[in-house]
Amino acid sequence: MKKYFAEFVGTFALVFCGTCAIVIDQVTGGGVSHLGVSLTFGIIVAGMIYSVGDISGAHLNPAVTLGFSLLGKFPYKDIVPYVVSQIAGAILASVVVHAMFPANEFLGATLPSGSAMQSFILEIILTFILMFVIIRVATGSKETGIMAGIAIGGIVAMEAAFAGPICGASMNPARSLAPALISGHTEFLWVYLTAPFAGAIMAVGVNRVLK
Repeated sequence: MKKYFAEFVGTFALVFCGTCAIVIDQVTGGGVSHLGVSLTFGIIVAGMIYSVGDISGAHLNPAVTLGFSLLGKFPYKDIVPYVVSQIAGAILASVVVHAMFPANEFLGATLPSGSAMQSFILEIILTFILMFVIIRVATGSKETGIMAGIAIGGIVAMEAAFAGPICGASMNPARSLAPALISGHTEFLWVYLTAPFAGAIMAVGVNRVLK
């Protein structure tokens, strides 16, 4: 159960810090800034990789869990417990954010600023890049490389910095599901529940070609 609890804690930290940064930026009129929000997501991802990576692999993302399973680096029997743990941690984070900022309408939910299809394509490409980097620098069940956290966290921050204003740069179904459910804004949730899985599968395919 330790690895499931580690995924719960890691995903809670990711969603809490990231969405809280968005909400606080809105409440303070830009006190965090878009770059600050992007760095928050990247740094918390890196921090959780170093904190729980040796226990669970620090997937923190259902799309990443599926990707590692397709690679043969993660047992299929653990997919459901991992995803349930990730979603549970994310939902708890959004509940806490809502309790702290009950007047905030969106709670850091990811919503397209343009068309849904534009964000759908962006999310596929963003997740493809993220998953490809993860595959090349991580081991799957346990992160061992000293630079893995920096590389993965850096990619998250970079993608959030340039694509966040358009699609929210979720790349993570659990990260988008939780604030959408708690805030009630599920109108574009299909984008963020499908595109990351498509991007992760593409990354696995490209990795196989390269190998």
